Amino acid sequence: MLPVLALEGVDKSFGAVAALRDARLELHAGEAHALVGENGAGKSTLVKILAGVHGPDAGRLLLDGQPVAFGSPADARAAGIAVIYQEPTLFPDLSVAENIFMGRQPLKGLRRIDASAMRERTNELFGRLGVQIDPDRPARGLSIADQQLVEIAKALSFDARVLVMDEPTAALSGVEVERLFAVARALRDDGAAILFISHRFDEVFALCQRVTVMRDGRWIATDEIGNLTVDGVVRTMVGRDISALFPKLETEPGEVRLTVDGLTRHGYFDDVSFTVRGGEIVALAGLVGAGRSEVARAIFGIDRYDAGQVHVDGRRLRPGDPPAAIAAGLALVPEDRRQQGLVMELSIERNATLPRRWALSRLGLLFGGSERRSAADWAKRLQVKAARNTDPVSTLSGGNQQKVVLAKWLSTEPRVLMIDEPTRGIDVGTKSEVHRLLSQLASEGVAVLMVSSELPEVLGMADRVLVMHEGRLVADIPRDQADEESVMFAATGQREAAA
Repeated sequence: MLPVLALEGVDKSFGAVAALRDARLELHAGEAHALVGENGAGKSTLVKILAGVHGPDAGRLLLDGQPVAFGSPADARAAGIAVIYQEPTLFPDLSVAENIFMGRQPLKGLRRIDASAMRERTNELFGRLGVQIDPDRPARGLSIADQQLVEIAKALSFDARVLVMDEPTAALSGVEVERLFAVARALRDDGAAILFISHRFDEVFALCQRVTVMRDGRWIATDEIGNLTVDGVVRTMVGRDISALFPKLETEPGEVRLTVDGLTRHGYFDDVSFTVRGGEIVALAGLVGAGRSEVARAIFGIDRYDAGQVHVDGRRLRPGDPPAAIAAGLALVPEDRRQQGLVMELSIERNATLPRRWALSRLGLLFGGSERRSAADWAKRLQVKAARNTDPVSTLSGGNQQKVVLAKWLSTEPRVLMIDEPTRGIDVGTKSEVHRLLSQLASEGVAVLMVSSELPEVLGMADRVLVMHEGRLVADIPRDQADEESVMFAATGQREAAA
């Protein structure tokens, strides 16, 4: 059977950087096909070629066995190819129906928009997806999950035959993931070809029938899901056997570095108290909405709190004063690296030195040489893969962007490092590097507070696990007693109820 869409021998370069070399892929009707690989493996470039954003330098695309060239995303959409990105791109002040039919609104007499017909067709699309969303509600305020369903409805309105889902579950809860998968399975069973890109192997094995692995811009392997194991896919992705995804070094905790006492922010968290010692990695775990990120932001001074105190090495921090927190030796790597951790338009070297610009300047003047040397040193130490450090940080893969955020804060030589979702959206190889770095920092006496939603990461890296439930700290579990059951028991409020 001919594939609906295929790539054969596709090359794509950006200047001196070869993003794709002899890439290949076949997508069949009625099949969900996973595309996996480390950050920088070429997945995003391949998707942009499918979407008509880029054209290949060599090789060809085949649609129903016939060569095709997409000059723009509109050409790809007209051919029945739709892409659902990790971060939906809706117009927030337009209604759901207006977003779905933007530029293609049904018209009535005198070329006026037929709002009633548009509303009716939107309801029909949601009916096919088995979901209920008000066509008239503004897109602003929709959850990420509902925004993605709107994007899928838009794809259906184009009669899409190929649906590309690029990291669609990165920001979703378990219930939202199941709803999205139910929709994806229905579309697959209805004859659509689905390309599913994810770093979450449980999702790949739950949804897909075949898996293609890419490494360094090249096709490495394609196989049936029944012939594969997670360990085998990981080895194929990284070209080596990752025997220690969580390379935890045993350390002896030292003096208390961070003390949080009775921290309260009304409506977000209440009476949170804990300590972190030098040499410790303490995980702050809990379900989405438990208040973990909010506690970290308040400690750093981004958000003000209503009661409580924070001390670093015995020195009390002023509430709502991030510069004072940095001066005291506190650093925060935020969850959303693109919005909160980086200035995407600036260069890699400028981003990597932002918190130290005064330290690198003389008489108030910042000289490029000192900035370049500092950035180059940290880029080398963290193995940031980039053509030039003067390139915009937006040109890097997600994993390398995370390394730049880490470089930015590690260059301040912090005594306490708070890191929120350290490996969200990055590949398994880079995860191992980040975990090794955190373990090394702890061995050097840094106190690490790690906010994470990934239980394997929490259990694999933490010396202690602090668990939050609905804004309260409900458990402090030592490493030798922490397992999935004990953490989830506390995170769902069962331990608190039992007490």
